[in-house]
Amino acid sequence: MNRRPHNWVLIVSTSLAIGSFSAIAEKLLGQRIDALLPEATKVSNFSRPGTITFLSTNGKIIQKIGPATREKVAKGTIPKLAKQAFIAAEDRRFYEHNGVDLWGVSRALINNLKKGSVTEGGSTITQQLARTVFLSQDRTLTRKLKEAALAYKLERQLSKDEILEEYLNNVYLGSGAYGIADAAWIYFRKDPNSLSLEEIALIAGLAPAPSFYSPLVNPEIALERRSLVLIKMLKEGFISKKLFDEAYIKPLDLKPAQPKYFNSSAPFFTSWVAHKLPTLLTPEQIEIGGLKVQTSLNLEWQKKAQKVINEYSPEDMEGALVAIENSSGLVRALIGGKDFRSNQFNRATQAFRSPGSTFKIFPYSAALNLGIKPTDIFLDMPSCWDDYCPRNFGNKYRGRLSLTDAFRHSSNTIAVQILKKVGFSEVITTANKLGIGNNRKLGKYYPLAIGAYEQTVLDMTAAYAGVANRGFFIYPSPFERILGPDNEILWSNKDNIKAGIQALNRETADTMNWMLKKAVEDGTGTAASLQGREVAGKTGTSEGSRDLWFIGSIPQLTIGIWFGYDDNRKTKSSSGEAAYAWKQFLLSIDNELEILQFKK
Repeated sequence: MNRRPHNWVLIVSTSLAIGSFSAIAEKLLGQRIDALLPEATKVSNFSRPGTITFLSTNGKIIQKIGPATREKVAKGTIPKLAKQAFIAAEDRRFYEHNGVDLWGVSRALINNLKKGSVTEGGSTITQQLARTVFLSQDRTLTRKLKEAALAYKLERQLSKDEILEEYLNNVYLGSGAYGIADAAWIYFRKDPNSLSLEEIALIAGLAPAPSFYSPLVNPEIALERRSLVLIKMLKEGFISKKLFDEAYIKPLDLKPAQPKYFNSSAPFFTSWVAHKLPTLLTPEQIEIGGLKVQTSLNLEWQKKAQKVINEYSPEDMEGALVAIENSSGLVRALIGGKDFRSNQFNRATQAFRSPGSTFKIFPYSAALNLGIKPTDIFLDMPSCWDDYCPRNFGNKYRGRLSLTDAFRHSSNTIAVQILKKVGFSEVITTANKLGIGNNRKLGKYYPLAIGAYEQTVLDMTAAYAGVANRGFFIYPSPFERILGPDNEILWSNKDNIKAGIQALNRETADTMNWMLKKAVEDGTGTAASLQGREVAGKTGTSEGSRDLWFIGSIPQLTIGIWFGYDDNRKTKSSSGEAAYAWKQFLLSIDNELEILQFKK
């Protein structure tokens, strides 16, 4: 008996309804599961826990610390042979499965049962990427289920080529190599596009147990793994028998190298950055890592500054240089010595040295602030205060001098007179507002006036930058911005600028800058004078010429230079050497700086 036509219609309609319902239910279930999982787009911004990247002002990498991928291969440029080698070695059905290879899992399970031990894994390249980026390496059922779910999501949201490229840029390949670019450099000093077949095969063989298979650890086992990968590539038709035969017999020709960016290109600066970072971030933020630190460093200026310190330091003295942007407090260059490799002591941030006459800006600023005028007269002659009898350089005394001329000639006796006149508290408060004496307290003793209390080059330069910035002091900072794992701003120097203070009123600061200009034009700092530019600065020489200083400003930048011996012995030179070195550094960057005048 024939079915009635409407029965067929009913069957077809019901089937379609059930099919549609199943498809919709599957889609909704997939969407619900997807909503509980991380977004696949996070793969492209992945950084391992504890990784920190230091960047210069123009975005160049200065250093990477922690388990970081030092260098990634640009999208679309990974060699085809490298892709084929990893597919043959790790996931030959990569282009056929949807994230989890059920055939591969079954095959691995059967082989493991036959051998009575776990000798094969069934994880696909997609699963390995999901595990690397989102999960731990724990061998638990829960982790495997999450891994599978994430792998399916990655396959739905990314193309096969995107997944493969992200995997090759992030897979750990032993000896500190995270990704194929790192491995190519660490093992062969090459970029991935320059690798030979046998080199690619060796690298591809490392993924299952990179620390053990590394050719720098177990070269014989690494060769065995290379041979196995070559056999698999031949079997998959990726290479010819001729290429196989040639590569199979090649020796292990390693050319080991340190990971790129392992060493800092500005070590004195980054050592200071690493010290400062915990003052701005929590231990948890640093431990989680994935940080991008956009530093204040101008890398080209840093190189020029190092050259100046190395070439212009007198005899065999050490030196330090700090350059600070007046309006922001950002440190654009910082040199802590001649050679970081031989001595890591940072003379810019760690060495406390007598600032000599560079300290005189504090009693003079205090005097101006209390209404003493640049034209007021003082007597420059041998004098004593409570058994303290300072001497001028060369025992030279000039009699009646205006405040301006006393500063220009750097009279020690008048500096102490001013301290006596305005009072210790006023001078110390002025110094404190400009960042001096807050951590190491200044004492109420007459030698204070001529720099008896030791300071760092960084702090003294920052104080001068505050004066040049019309009295507005900003604490020196090596950070423009600190970005978190998702590129969120964790800290910005805008906050540092907001925390700045008006340490001197503008009229006082402007007058002080004018007096500093006179000291360069025809005073102790003439070696730093520049044709066509206004320079405001001061030399400083401690007792026995143990410390040679010059700190000078142009309206937008302040640079401090120190020369001396680490053992504090006497030098046979003068602070004019520091002033001349200052000039050489400024000339090396002169074409990058607009010519401006100080406010009057």
